[in-house]
Parts: sequence; C-alpha cells; structure tokens
Amino acid sequence: MTNTPRIYSVIVGTGSYIPPSIVTNQDFSTAAFYDAAGARLEKPSTEIVEKFEQITDIQARRYVTDDQVTSDIALLAAQEALTTSGINQEELDYIIVAHNFGDVPAHNRRTDMVPSLAARVKHKLGIVNPYTVAYDLPFGCPGWLQAVIQADYYLRSGDAKKILVIGAEVLSRVSDPHDRDSMLYADGAGAVILQAVESSEPVGIITHTTRSDTERAAHLLRMGPSYNADYAGTDQFLKMDGRKLYEYALKTVPQAIQACLQKAQVPIEDVHKILIHQANGKMDEAILKRLYSLYNMQTVPQDVMPMTISWLGNSSVATLPTLLDLMLNDKMDKHEINAGDTLVFASVGAGMNINAVVYKMPA
Repeated sequence: MTNTPRIYSVIVGTGSYIPPSIVTNQDFSTAAFYDAAGARLEKPSTEIVEKFEQITDIQARRYVTDDQVTSDIALLAAQEALTTSGINQEELDYIIVAHNFGDVPAHNRRTDMVPSLAARVKHKLGIVNPYTVAYDLPFGCPGWLQAVIQADYYLRSGDAKKILVIGAEVLSRVSDPHDRDSMLYADGAGAVILQAVESSEPVGIITHTTRSDTERAAHLLRMGPSYNADYAGTDQFLKMDGRKLYEYALKTVPQAIQACLQKAQVPIEDVHKILIHQANGKMDEAILKRLYSLYNMQTVPQDVMPMTISWLGNSSVATLPTLLDLMLNDKMDKHEINAGDTLVFASVGAGMNINAVVYKMPA
C-alpha cells in the first residue's frame, strides 16, 4: 500500500560566490586591538592572532573587492543556482534574500536597504514577471535557513512552485578593525532553488524547527562603536559577547537539532551529514559532541560534520548554502552527498535565533 502523494520542497539547483581576496591571520599581526572597555590589549598582536586560530580554527577568510556590495555577490550566486537548476527565471514565484546589513559600500559604511536586496537581484537578473515576489529576511546568521523554511511553507501550500533563496553578506564592512572578533568575519554568498515536488515518499525538506530566545539573549550580538576611542568616524560595528554566546549555543543548538529529528521521526544514526553554520570551528565541534551525548553516544561519527571555516571564515547567512554548494559539486574532501542521504542543517545567530532542518536527498 503506497502513501498518498504529498508536496515536498526539493533543492534542484545551488550556487555560491567565494570572493577571490584571501585575508590570512597574518594580515592582522600588526593590528591594534582593544577590549570592550577601550583599553589597548597588552599582548602582542601576533600572540593574539595565534590564540585566535587555536580557539576558532580560522586560518583565513575572504573579502569582496571595493567595487562590490552584498547584492552584487547575491546576484552571482543566484545566477549559478539558476544555471545548475535549468529553471527559467521568469517562472520563479519568490526571491528571498537573507542578509543583515544590506548593501554597505566601501566608501560609505552606511546600510543601504531601499530598495530591498531581493528587488535589486530581481532587477539585475532582468526578470519582468511581476508575480515573482522579491523580499528580504534579516534573521541573524540563521537567516538563509529561515528563508528556506519560509519557502517550504509557500511550496507545501501549493501557492508556489519554484523559489530562489539567497544568503549573502559582506561582514568585512561592519567589522571593527580594533576588535579581535573582526578576525571571525568574512564575505560570501550562496543560493538554492527550491521546487515543489509531489511524492508518495518523504523527500527534500522533511521538517524544521525554529526558536527565538530574546528574553535574555537578544543583545548578545549587536551594533556599537569601535573599541578604540580614538577611531575617526561614527561608524557602527558588529559586536558580540563571545563567552555568553558560546554558552548559549552549546546549550540550545543540540536541543534544537534533537527536537527537529524527533519531529521528523528520524534517528540520529540515520543522519549522514550535519551542516552547521560556520561560526567557530571549536564551538561547532562542541555542539556536535553535545548533540550526540543527548543520545548517550560518546563517539561522534567520523566526517559527519563538513567544515569550511578554516579557509572561508564566518560569512553569516552565506556559510550554509556555500557549504552545500561545495559538497554537491564534489569540492569537499571526504564529504560526498549521495542520493537518499539524510542531512541536517542548523544555525544560530543574532536575536538570538536558532533553527534546524531535516532534509532527505532525492533518490
């Protein structure tokens, strides 16, 4: 007896843009770092950089060129996703762009979000269909995955058939050069095309969960002035309470993933890959270990968590779609994705927001 066919959301195309400019940790060795109280750090910058790499696994990151803004690289990722999907762009029902800072030009570090980045991407693609609805989603680092979740609702409802979801960010323009945390941040863009597929067996997005912990954690990530009181200008930069954020993520992300797997009725032993937002290498490893401990498993399966942070840094909403695109194009050693595999996506970021998705690759 076969199951009644249902509509599922399936990824039919992916794309990414990795900026060509490589910024290594050594490029920060002459930086003047300050703490949150405005005091110059006494340790040599070379020692600070070395310690940073030990606790994050980050060795390099990518920055855009001065003539590029977020909507430009969002377009490049979108074009690649459209090409790999083979879909006519005029058939798109939605274009959703996840980001947090809009277009921030190199010469004027002010957020530019009117019109929306999605509208700019649609315009640059030359789409004339007025019913291709374009809008933005600011949701912290989990923004791209939340946009995927929103797209799933549209597709499952039957009101949409094809949706372009982009995650793009240029964090290099909102990073305080006098804050150690600036070494975390990178630029990049990733995109997917989701299509409604009728199937009698679960495929594509199986289920998802989201939570927003604003009561106590809303301002763990926020905007603020440079730590250097003598910094020239009134620019606002991305700031975070690193230790509190680490503790929050370690406690709540494993719970969110477990809740999503339980909702999907998928045992963790059936999960082939766990794609976690590339925020901090050591933090992601701790999250993964804590997740498996919830199942009384003290040994984490080898190669279950692909990582790009060591060479791409943290590009916020772009980390997950970029990681997926690299894997699907066989650009990640030891990390193949095959037909029938079950994947888990998870992210955590400003808000504080957490989300997770269980996804089954089409056979």
